[in-house]
Amino acid sequence: MNWWDDALHRAVAEVVLAGALAALVGVHVVLRRLSFFTMALTHATFPGVVAASIAGVSIYAGGVAAGAVVAVGVAALSRRRGQDAAAATGVMLSGGFALGAALVATQNGFSRDLSSFLVGSILTVGPGDLVTTAAVLAVVAAVLTACARPLLFTGFDPAGARAAGFATGAWDLLLLLTIQVAVVTIVPAVGTILALALIVAPAAAARFWSSRLPVMTALATAFGVTAGLIGLYASSRWNVAAGAAIALAATAILLLSALLARMPVLLRPRAAES
Repeated sequence: MNWWDDALHRAVAEVVLAGALAALVGVHVVLRRLSFFTMALTHATFPGVVAASIAGVSIYAGGVAAGAVVAVGVAALSRRRGQDAAAATGVMLSGGFALGAALVATQNGFSRDLSSFLVGSILTVGPGDLVTTAAVLAVVAAVLTACARPLLFTGFDPAGARAAGFATGAWDLLLLLTIQVAVVTIVPAVGTILALALIVAPAAAARFWSSRLPVMTALATAFGVTAGLIGLYASSRWNVAAGAAIALAATAILLLSALLARMPVLLRPRAAES
């Protein structure tokens, strides 16, 4: 039997690729404090994925189309004075999920597949999903590496970036669309709801150990892959949902990193007394 014919083998490959992809964009999400936007993006992706499934087309195309509308809308609103981008993002979050649920309700018997969109179904990923995830990982890694300097500059000093001639709006939109593509790609692994945990938690854990982008990226990637493998093992060992187990593993890594990072501070008074 071919190695790729085994569902568990494909799942292992997918969690490694998805964990690395989520970590790459997660570093920029954490540094720019875009966690709320990413959560809205995952919810806005849901109706696109459902609509694509109903229409019988690729869920990646549907998810990217729906998320792109949100990304462009948020980028446009954030550049207009007097507009509360956070409020608009919150409306998109609830509205997107409500639209997805409404689409599901219109299809008799379709609700049976709802959980696979919400929390993922990694054991059902096929070779095509692996190829897609690997290709997106390569493209996203290349884009973020080549554009690291302008993305950081426009993110942390927009006024200085504009004075230096950078088109801040275009760079912001590039990052938002990159995040959207990553979210849609990992939907088969962890679903639209739990994708946020795999994107944010490993990067947030890495932030406790370093503030340098290369180090954060390497640590976040290691944490993301580890969370995926631990979650997949827990899923097969105790028969729990793989997406939920991966999200819980990523959360545990974040909490452990926060605890270990604070230990020197907690132990310092005791050391001084001795």
